[in-house]
Amino acid sequence: MTTAITQPDDDLVSSYLRHLKTLTRALRRRTGSQDLAEEALQETWFRLARLGPSAEPVRDSQALILRIAGNIATDIIRRETRLSSRHVSDEAILAAIADSVPSPEVVAIDRDELRRLVAVLAELSEKARAVLLMSRCDELPYIVIGKRLGISESMVTKYMAQALRHCRDRCRTLA
Repeated sequence: MTTAITQPDDDLVSSYLRHLKTLTRALRRRTGSQDLAEEALQETWFRLARLGPSAEPVRDSQALILRIAGNIATDIIRRETRLSSRHVSDEAILAAIADSVPSPEVVAIDRDELRRLVAVLAELSEKARAVLLMSRCDELPYIVIGKRLGISESMVTKYMAQALRHCRDRCRTLA
């Protein structure tokens, strides 16, 4: 039985170069990224070059290279996981520092809309306007509105329908 011992001229670096495609595929599968695989390949190359010629022959240079590259890939994956857990996205930073004050343009548009709404509400009869404001702004039930205005609940319903219809029609023509 013969053991596969590398020849003196068959050092680890030349074995690395011979099995580069296989090693690249294995690292890409392991890391899930071409960039991380290339980083692991480069680090593997540096480690193999630092080892230099070994006094003791290596039985399976490909297995040794795969082991070294796999360990490096594991270290890289751990490092990336640590970094990504501490990483804050650009969107999160922007959301944290976003100015909640509306822009001058938004303020101007909102003021124009408010002026139009005030004008439309001013066109309503006093009772219809009061019913609408008490219902929508004060969130009062119809029965309470009726008691406050001295009208029946059915009249509150009629005034409310009249006010909503008027606002809808006027807002359509102003738009």
